[in-house]
Amino acid sequence: MFPYCISLSALYVCDSIINSTIKEVVMNTIAANDLKTRGVSALEEGLLVEPEVVITVRGKEQYVVMHLEQYRYLREMELEAALLEVRRDLENGDFVRETAEAHLARVAGE
Repeated sequence: MFPYCISLSALYVCDSIINSTIKEVVMNTIAANDLKTRGVSALEEGLLVEPEVVITVRGKEQYVVMHLEQYRYLREMELEAALLEVRRDLENGDFVRETAEAHLARVAGE
């Protein structure tokens, strides 16, 4: 599908690489006025070049548009990363077992 990460075990390494790469890459952008006049065809044209299109409003990046399939893939990777984090916490004993009342009291700072 989208070659961002190879496996769940490599997710944290890939996430770090992706985040640092994204900061260095200039994304394909469309001005809001161009989108207003050209409509969806401007987005479709941009998505032929890059997997995401950034919409700028008054020269500032405001929105990102991508194909739904890519969004679903990224969302799945986000959920996989959260699951991996929870599993790691469980393995390391980094959790608290308590009643709902005790949890609310602890969170509220009582």
